Amino acid sequence: MTGSLKHQQTIRVLQEGDVMAEWGPMRLVISSFVGRVPQREMNVDAARHAFSTLEKIGQWREKLSRACPHIPNQIEEPLALEMVCSALTVGDADLTPMAAVAGTIADAVADYLADRGMTKAIVNNGGDIAIRLRGENSATVGIREDVRSHEFSHVIRLGSERASWGVATSGLGGRSLTRGIASAATVIAQKASIADAAATAVGNASFVEDRQVIQENAEKIDPATDIPGIAVTCKVGPLKEETRSLSLQRALRRAAELVERKIILGAGVVVDGRIGMTDFFRECLIDGFPDKRASFSGKL
Repeated sequence: MTGSLKHQQTIRVLQEGDVMAEWGPMRLVISSFVGRVPQREMNVDAARHAFSTLEKIGQWREKLSRACPHIPNQIEEPLALEMVCSALTVGDADLTPMAAVAGTIADAVADYLADRGMTKAIVNNGGDIAIRLRGENSATVGIREDVRSHEFSHVIRLGSERASWGVATSGLGGRSLTRGIASAATVIAQKASIADAAATAVGNASFVEDRQVIQENAEKIDPATDIPGIAVTCKVGPLKEETRSLSLQRALRRAAELVERKIILGAGVVVDGRIGMTDFFRECLIDGFPDKRASFSGKL
């Protein structure tokens, strides 16, 4: 959560009743339905709730920017505690609760909508997405092979077998810093808060030492970072095939650990054009948009 909350709060109604809510570092797109009917006014209410949510979390920004073992016990805000819990659950020693901030806000807004009778709610917080479904509803989520791309390479479908889903992506060149070299590490979980923290961990795990991988301490890239003193990747040159393969294996191994511990449901990782995924992630892919599944390697 870099940036200032002194910026003006902005709510814009988009096509078909979707609403965009912007304030400082937060940029949400909110969509909700009862049956097939879009709920524009409810989306506007949810946008106001999002502002309140960000303000509550922002009051704890200093403490939430520390690694979890160093966070005092006096945090009382439930949303801040949710961030701490997500970081601790994923388990990386240097992961701070800020790794879960975008997903936690998305969850809070999606829950707000679900609690008010929405049968389908999708809250996209800059690519970290919370989904709530009832009845026979389903949702589709576009997947990028590079976090910097504006185009989707694949689409996953998430159905009503679960009432709650979270999808988050981390990668080199995204809005958050990464220690790895993956261009995209996308995680599916039951909540966006967990998916957000886990995507950071899976993306970090893709690091390999190589002369083509250039790193700097995080504070040199972002003075307001929550991980000062930790080397993060700022540039990656042309990689050999064995380097790409090793990076992908490391990221998928971390994803497999999280799946085995039932922390996440699945993950897909892209390193310099080479792609791998877990079984559940593969099962969620929609055929033919486009059908690149044969190019995916590293099945778990």
